[in-house]
Amino acid sequence: MKIGDKVRFLSETGGGRISGFKGKNIVLVEDEDGFEIPTPVNEVVVVTDDDYSTAHMVETLKEGQNGPSTQPDNRSIRQRLSETEDVVAPEVDVLSPSKDSVDDADDPSVGFTPKPRERKDGDKLSVYLAFVPLDIKNLSNTLFETYLINDSNYFISFAYLTAEGNSWTMRSAGEIEPNTKLFIEKVGFNQFNSLSHAAVQLVAYKREKSFLLKPAVDSQFRIDPVKFFKLHAFKDNDFFDIPALLYTVIENDRVPHQMMVDTETLKKEMFSKNDEEGQEVEGTKMPARLRPAAEQTEKDHSKPLIRRYEPGQSKSAKVKQVLRDDKIVVDLHADELLDTTAGMSNADILDYQLDVFRRTLDQYKGKKGQKIIFIHGQGEGVLRHAIIHELNYKYKGYPYQDASFREYGYGATQVTIK
Repeated sequence: MKIGDKVRFLSETGGGRISGFKGKNIVLVEDEDGFEIPTPVNEVVVVTDDDYSTAHMVETLKEGQNGPSTQPDNRSIRQRLSETEDVVAPEVDVLSPSKDSVDDADDPSVGFTPKPRERKDGDKLSVYLAFVPLDIKNLSNTLFETYLINDSNYFISFAYLTAEGNSWTMRSAGEIEPNTKLFIEKVGFNQFNSLSHAAVQLVAYKREKSFLLKPAVDSQFRIDPVKFFKLHAFKDNDFFDIPALLYTVIENDRVPHQMMVDTETLKKEMFSKNDEEGQEVEGTKMPARLRPAAEQTEKDHSKPLIRRYEPGQSKSAKVKQVLRDDKIVVDLHADELLDTTAGMSNADILDYQLDVFRRTLDQYKGKKGQKIIFIHGQGEGVLRHAIIHELNYKYKGYPYQDASFREYGYGATQVTIK
């Protein structure tokens, strides 16, 4: 035998070409998919074509012993194999191995690591964080398995973290092979509060071959605890046999838009006044409203105007109100209220969310006893604190409480009209 010879397996169907040798008694057989299979030498036979069927193997062996067969052989495969057992598969004394038997040093399973399998169009990074329920029919009481999915041809070193405020906690770190998923942990409803602000950091590379360099990834996103209680949030997917809740870390080399709020920046913007931005005039600050009109015009035209609403469209057109169990549900998340936040600062977004909150209460002020649930999310708690401040000072007569955790998690407040 030599490298390049076509061979068949004696103890199973299939075969390939010899791509190398390992030790004295092990031959590496490369199959049609490109995988190298370590096989004992006495378990393969050299052939002249690519027909690896068992029937053809038996015919070839018989022809080698008795010459070409001119009569059709109607015997079963089992009968043919039993006739050639002494020739193709001589017995090996396990208790007293001969020199030709395979010892532990030549065991093909020892030290053999198959190469990761790559797929077409897999050189763009796509990574997902998945939550899979153990009991899809009982979401309120089941545990959830957390997986990191690497849907690319790259090895990935990762760190999975969650935060409460500005304090981060490492939940898992390691390496995940190409086109695989890795189990991280199991979580229950009592841990959802700590998952709301998550981040996954990635470094991608390939082993033993050249590759295109990918930038390091720092993807932060909000995990909504409410979704864990909603069956429709779990979707059919290509990675699991059951529906799962998937969050995109990166997809086709692109990190999704992230709407994480920087609390320090938000506070500065909330307490700053745009019309107090001045310029130095003889060592003093001159407010913008007192500057010459020509200078104001020049600065005002330096930034393009952003149209938030189409002509004739009212602000309330985007507000979605859902009636559920005689309760009005209003989602105050920015991506639910606005088609785009382009050109808006964090303070602008917060102001718009509070405006929707006020207008909703004013809309139902004459309907005593009406319960309204405002979904604000947990996040950094900025919107929730602003709503509580409004209720304590502007709407003192309206009692409020945290909404049902089972239905809305930690991110909703229920207000009753009085």
